[in-house]
Amino acid sequence: MKLGLSIGYSGRSLELPLDTVLLAEQLGYDSVWTAEAYGSDAITPLAYLAAKTDRIRLGTAVMQLAGRTAAMCAMQVQTVDALAGRGRVVAGLGVSGPQIVEGWYGEPWGKPYWRLRDYVTIMGKIFARESPVEHDGHEIVLPYPADAPGASGLGKPLMSILHPNPALPIWLGAGGPAMTRLAGELGQGLLPLRMWPDSMAEIGPLLMEGFARAGGGKSWTGFEIQPTIDVLVTDDVEGALAAIKPRIALYVGGMGAREQNYHNAQMVKAGYSDEAAQIQEFFLAGRKAEAADAVPDAYIDGRVLVGPPDRIRERYVAWAESGITGLTVNSTQPAALRLMAEVAAETPAIGPVKAMERLAQKPAVQERA
Repeated sequence: MKLGLSIGYSGRSLELPLDTVLLAEQLGYDSVWTAEAYGSDAITPLAYLAAKTDRIRLGTAVMQLAGRTAAMCAMQVQTVDALAGRGRVVAGLGVSGPQIVEGWYGEPWGKPYWRLRDYVTIMGKIFARESPVEHDGHEIVLPYPADAPGASGLGKPLMSILHPNPALPIWLGAGGPAMTRLAGELGQGLLPLRMWPDSMAEIGPLLMEGFARAGGGKSWTGFEIQPTIDVLVTDDVEGALAAIKPRIALYVGGMGAREQNYHNAQMVKAGYSDEAAQIQEFFLAGRKAEAADAVPDAYIDGRVLVGPPDRIRERYVAWAESGITGLTVNSTQPAALRLMAEVAAETPAIGPVKAMERLAQKPAVQERA
């Protein structure tokens, strides 16, 4: 199992945990991942880390489409990849949500599936550098149409001056069926949202549909699946779960509109519809502490690794057998990073094909059961 380290996005200040990143690289971690919301951006910290590290891959989980055009995104990741040494950058992309897209970036929410499809396709053309880039998409057209409002009519297809890495991987942050299929079709990896160990029963067939759409014999070979989970070594399991609850309440209760909140829908899908509704009511009413208290322990515990070392070792087995190819650790605790390096080395991962075969033999049950 490849291990990654999540350092997330900024709070009030940007304090990169460089010592933690260097420890992860020393321990053999494969990747480090940044994020962005409406504070620090995801790509700039990777340029800094490229200068401070030697081999660890540098990924974004995720860059928000609305924050930059497809061409600028390609320019940014190829710049960092060139500075770091070709082959170290992973471009993780996501559509974010309508509140951020329209409220922060002032961009229309539009049709995110088609925008992401256009975006990835354009980036691929830029990376390939086979000809000046043209694209006639549903949401993005290059060059800008001469008859569009405000156009000068002087736009022309261009080719990257920088000779880029044509194999720079693009991974998609996805949770729903359409985006997961798209990751299989156009991407080289999936950053699944709110995954739990048996999710491959749903994710796997969608990715295979995407492989089939891609054609050319695309398969599991080289395709990566890497969720992020919290890891904390502690004797106080209940306290560890309680510390995570405010963040879950933020996403389930307030990350999106009442009528459109992916994270809330995921909790409903997992069998916690009453709790999801209650969390949202509390959070939107400003009662954030009560919203956090309403998050069920069981909902969190299936998606994290917390507790004494033996508990973490025992519960890691489910992830090793889940079909994922990598696991991104969200922790600043050196003991957690060291333990995960040991556990990953001790416990072989079975891969997506065997995981799907194993899951097919299990009786279909709801997660809550």
